[in-house]
Amino acid sequence: MREWERTTWATGVSEASVLRRAGQAVARCVRRLTRPGAELLVLAGKGHNGDDARFAAEDLTDRPVRLVNVTDPHAAVAEVRNFAGALIVDGLFGIGLSRPLVGDWLRLVQALNASRVPILAVDVPSGLNADTGEPLGTAVHATVTLTFGAMKAGLLQPQAAAFTGRLEVAADIGLVACPFNTELNWTVPEDFTHFPPPRPVAGHKGTFGHLAIIAGSQGYHGAAVLAARGALRAMPGLVSVFTTERAYALVAAQLAQAMVHPWVAGASLPKSCSAILIGPGLAGVDVPPALVQEAVRLWQESPLPVIADASALAWLPRGPTHAGALRVVTPHPGEAAAMLGITKAGVLTDREGTLREIARSRGGCWVVLKGRHTLVGRADGEVFVNSSGNPQLAQGGSGDVLAGYLGGWLAQPLLRDHTGLIIRHAVWEHGHTAEVLSARQRAWEMAELVQLLGNSMTNT
Repeated sequence: MREWERTTWATGVSEASVLRRAGQAVARCVRRLTRPGAELLVLAGKGHNGDDARFAAEDLTDRPVRLVNVTDPHAAVAEVRNFAGALIVDGLFGIGLSRPLVGDWLRLVQALNASRVPILAVDVPSGLNADTGEPLGTAVHATVTLTFGAMKAGLLQPQAAAFTGRLEVAADIGLVACPFNTELNWTVPEDFTHFPPPRPVAGHKGTFGHLAIIAGSQGYHGAAVLAARGALRAMPGLVSVFTTERAYALVAAQLAQAMVHPWVAGASLPKSCSAILIGPGLAGVDVPPALVQEAVRLWQESPLPVIADASALAWLPRGPTHAGALRVVTPHPGEAAAMLGITKAGVLTDREGTLREIARSRGGCWVVLKGRHTLVGRADGEVFVNSSGNPQLAQGGSGDVLAGYLGGWLAQPLLRDHTGLIIRHAVWEHGHTAEVLSARQRAWEMAELVQLLGNSMTNT
């Protein structure tokens, strides 16, 4: 970021103009987080981080703002303790902080964290090291962190989550075009402009593919239902579900549009199938060994795209798969750890390295490493950090819906040239749908997520 700024100043762009744009971005974020007339406390430090906060305060003419230019942290503690408004804007320290907070600065941050008032952090939560994600003595526990230009690496570290809250990026603040390329990229909604493309007017069911889902077992039939319903939201031409004999009646009774069949050893999938999803809900005692063997064979030999999720991830052997065939795995951190024989802590310490090692060991597959800021990538090249989602997605069935939705898109032959974009879009849309639901209501369940999935951008 510092080098990007220096490159910008060298072109004649003024620091003041960029700071003002950053302040306007903060003001827009404040308006989204509060209602008109909501009382705000803006804490502005001495550096550019404080300048951003001051410009934001100037822009917020539709809300009562108490702007405190913090030169005496002891006095600011009283301001924080006496504030009972809607939001505090933390503009105390930015990425330039290099030593631990002590004395009254430490007490000021502690007062902020004890206030129970939502906090918007400007660029980084004050006290957090933007490179490592570690607090310098202590750090502000923000509700939302709005960072400028590009995501700072430390903000994505697992230990930073308690301080950053929800992460957002204000990319356009008047800097010149970014002169750098990196392998790690932050996903933004604009990535999906004009995607998915319009359907051809002469299309029919065969045009849009046929997804086969091998899923569901005794006690886990709901996973097959959610995966199928998630797949249908991507609108492939057909969806067929193959489930265990004991789960068949329960799955079939809950699905009208998808075709449901009991899985039979030795039976072939329909010739019209264009992709296969294996795994959701295959954890029951009634899953026959022959089904596991068939799942492994399909993973290794099928020329069709194969998506492996949930229980199927434990069955995948290391080594190559069918040459040129698409493969996707969707592990959460615990499943990723089991796939590599490492600890979950090891996964969280190096998520990008974990993703690449899974991809290398499983035939060069695409990996969707789920969690806070899900990662999407392969053994080499770019890795994309998903920017959508919230903790309300931490419910049983969420992963089944995502796997189905992803399978429904990858089954469509017309989109086959856009694999990476399809995967990223499915992951982002799944998370954004949760955000839209949570903005409407405090509590919701997977049936409501499925109902909105695919339409979240038109319901924002």
